[in-house]
Amino acid sequence: MGLLAILVLAAMAQVSYCGGAAIDYGKALSKSILFLEAQRSGVLPGDQRVSWRANSGLLDGKANGVDLTGGYYDAGDNVKFGLPMAFTVTMMSWSVLEYGEQMGAAGELGHAMEAIKWGTDYFVKAHPEPNVLYGEVGDGDTDHNCWQRPEDMTTSRQAYRLDTQHPGSDLAGETAAAMAAASLVFRRSNPGYASQLLQHSKQLFDFADKYRGRYDASIPVARNYYGSVSGYGDELLWAAAWLFHATSDGQYLDYLANHADALGGTGWSTSEFGWDIKYPGVQVLAAKILLQGKAGAHAAVLRRYRQRADFFACSCLGKQGGSGDVQRTPGGLLYHQKWNNLQFVTSASFLLVAYSDSLVSAGQGAATKVQCSSGAAAPSELMAFAKSQVDYILGSNPRGTSYMVGYGNVYPREAHHRGASIVSVKSNPAFVSCHDGYSSWYGRKGSNPNLLDGAIVGGPDEHDNFSDERNNYEQTEATTYNSAPFMGVLARLAAGHGGGGRFGRSLSDDLATAAVERDNKTSILPAADEEDKHASPIAIEQKATRSWTEKGQTYRRYVATVTNRSPNKTAHELHIGIAKLYGPVWGLDKARYGYVLRGAAAASVPAGGSVVFVYVHAAPPANVWVTGYKLV
Repeated sequence: MGLLAILVLAAMAQVSYCGGAAIDYGKALSKSILFLEAQRSGVLPGDQRVSWRANSGLLDGKANGVDLTGGYYDAGDNVKFGLPMAFTVTMMSWSVLEYGEQMGAAGELGHAMEAIKWGTDYFVKAHPEPNVLYGEVGDGDTDHNCWQRPEDMTTSRQAYRLDTQHPGSDLAGETAAAMAAASLVFRRSNPGYASQLLQHSKQLFDFADKYRGRYDASIPVARNYYGSVSGYGDELLWAAAWLFHATSDGQYLDYLANHADALGGTGWSTSEFGWDIKYPGVQVLAAKILLQGKAGAHAAVLRRYRQRADFFACSCLGKQGGSGDVQRTPGGLLYHQKWNNLQFVTSASFLLVAYSDSLVSAGQGAATKVQCSSGAAAPSELMAFAKSQVDYILGSNPRGTSYMVGYGNVYPREAHHRGASIVSVKSNPAFVSCHDGYSSWYGRKGSNPNLLDGAIVGGPDEHDNFSDERNNYEQTEATTYNSAPFMGVLARLAAGHGGGGRFGRSLSDDLATAAVERDNKTSILPAADEEDKHASPIAIEQKATRSWTEKGQTYRRYVATVTNRSPNKTAHELHIGIAKLYGPVWGLDKARYGYVLRGAAAASVPAGGSVVFVYVHAAPPANVWVTGYKLV
């Protein structure tokens, strides 16, 4: 480990001082897990610590002839959405797998494992047959027309399911990933339960792969709330990667490698990681396999995955030379969108920390640095930047506001949350109707009557501004998937120096580090000729074709040609990223992850084919790059 890495890690003591205020990562860790208890549905256990909550959703699934009690409400509403719930459980499990020892030292490992099991117990119920998965209970439309405590719910509790006639590869794949990851968490403490989870995971993966389709086409009521914009390719790869880690069965590594092009694993370069888009997570997991010397015959493909993992890290660090760098607020926070931006900050922080520790564990030298367009980045840079994001969330920011409820002196008091904003049913059991909730509680000024301890809210805007108002749901609503990855980062930072991740490593791995480094020094990074061979088949060429002056400004018309250089494969679902564009563009449509080619005929680019788009502005050429594609 280099001197810089040692100095950075040594600085990460359990208590960090930022702007004169102490940041206690261990305390924040405890609170982050506590928040999950406020989101529980079903019959609450005797050791429930969030005392203002009570039993709810006790008839869930009854109309469908299945018991669907339990699980989690996703945010400030009372719907159980399967996709974000499964992602939450996957990320809680990954957090424990990487940093369970650190959680144990903080006295929180038991609570973290209970939080995971609360989710997996529900998934076992929701998967009553190999090719059946219940993916939602309740619906957002009726729920959002009502402001009630979960204990008083009068809204629809209809359950929606996937089956062979109504597939949902994304939801089934994410649930398979969650159960595979959780099986590793319980492998030693509860091997029978771990085996049960793994069996469910395998069945769900087979179901997802054999009967392909987007879940929001089968469960359309989910589309306006948790629509599957990225499709299902990322979840299939994500599930395969987790199943390989859980089983060491080569068929899953084969799947990850053999479907890398067709499902987008090596085609997507994105700076977002969350409940919809899993590609960066897949790429970091694949890089871990490579760095641990377990790639076998698939090393070349896993190196391509690792290049995409590097892109994610570099875009967060701002070292992509403008082609994909994530915007930052003046205070230094990663900024993607105005609605719940912090979901992407917590997930990115976790990936950066986990990837950094994997690189450190692999040894030293160029092979264990992140390769960016603006130069290599050491693992310590990833760790330090992740820490800066955590510190910002916990109060080291221009406002001096902690965006974790209950942490610090200044934090959100009016979280957009039904249960927290209405007096506890234990304090006042009088029924609160939908209308009464809105008229008496939603618009009420002042702090919520119940503390939503540990919740990570949506966070500030692009100027570091934040308005703590209950109706400002874009900034004050908290979600389970904001907190799940944050648990792992907080555990890592609480441990300080020497708190590196353990996932995928054993004592024998540590003893063999030198041998792995020696044997794989040339295989972790591609040789120059191999790098050329596996360069992106999608090329973009820009040319200024016309210029004119108007009102003292010189405008230029640019034509960008996008070419598929693959000799025999068609590029599907091509996404383009554009930065520093100051005028109109023709031939592209704005999409969730960049731009897409306009028109059905342009949706695919055949081998050797090209398409063009045009833009005009009074500036040099915009930064244009490929965000993602699938090659079939």
